[in-house]
Amino acid sequence: MIFTRVFAAALFAACLSATGASAQTYPDHPVTMIVTFPPGGADDATARIVQDPLQKALGQPIVIENIGGAGGMIGAAKAARAAPDGYTILLSQPALAAGMTLYPDRTFDAEKDFVPIGLVNITSNTLAGRPTLPADNFKDLLTWMKQPDRSIKVGHPGVGSFGHLADVLIMQGLGVKVIQVPYRGAGPALVDLLGGQVDLSIIAAVVAGPLAKSGKMKVYAVIGKRRFTQLPDVPTFGDLGYTKLNVDFWHMLLAPAGTPRPIVDKLNAALRTALADPKVIKTYAEGGIYEYPPEQETPEASAALLKSEIGLWGQVIRENHIAAQ
Repeated sequence: MIFTRVFAAALFAACLSATGASAQTYPDHPVTMIVTFPPGGADDATARIVQDPLQKALGQPIVIENIGGAGGMIGAAKAARAAPDGYTILLSQPALAAGMTLYPDRTFDAEKDFVPIGLVNITSNTLAGRPTLPADNFKDLLTWMKQPDRSIKVGHPGVGSFGHLADVLIMQGLGVKVIQVPYRGAGPALVDLLGGQVDLSIIAAVVAGPLAKSGKMKVYAVIGKRRFTQLPDVPTFGDLGYTKLNVDFWHMLLAPAGTPRPIVDKLNAALRTALADPKVIKTYAEGGIYEYPPEQETPEASAALLKSEIGLWGQVIRENHIAAQ
């Protein structure tokens, strides 16, 4: 009995020692960053913006692995199954939170199977309209939308996307009924908005800015907590009195649950160093991308945001009977 206790204590001490040693030497080989959408989109672009400064901060290469499909769930599932050693991390966005309700047959739980590392950025989006819409500001748009028997077509990048769910949330908040027109991606939705085939769409601010200035589209409000520097006169929904519609599009780094806290802290510190890189700051500024305040860049703040977003988008999906296609 005494031998058993001594052996158990020794084994426990050895495990603690091994964990401490691995955290001290981490990382000693390349780290894989799983991106849950294909190359060419906002997620892949974000990964490549932070890749170089992040690998410099860690002292090891960051290998980006794009795994698309099922609204980001396939890539997230692979990351959730990875060894909790800090050598596989996940770059994700609101689709991860929405997927907890949108995909009931998924094989993982975002809160239980991941530990957040930190927030990478937030990106401004806009409520934009076709160039021939008669309304020139949000007040006039709302009057136009609420006219009796008004038929309003809203294009979005696909069922369950941020553009779709944010659009549903906004129209609910405004008390307006619309016809949802799904597309296979943001590009086709934008083309039809510019061509007048749909009336409204949610468009990334960095895309909407130049098009609005050239008169090719109209922008009525910024979706997010900050105004977009290229469109300083366009209010946020919060400015307009709709604080519940101030939703951000974010990117977050996560690790598999069970990753030792010292390794999570090293990754968080490396991320903060990467975000302070002058090239990253310049790229973010030019693209309408922002950092969260430092106090919100901790693993705990990221976990709180993820929990909140799971609740928010889950409610939108359930109330509107949205199902993955």
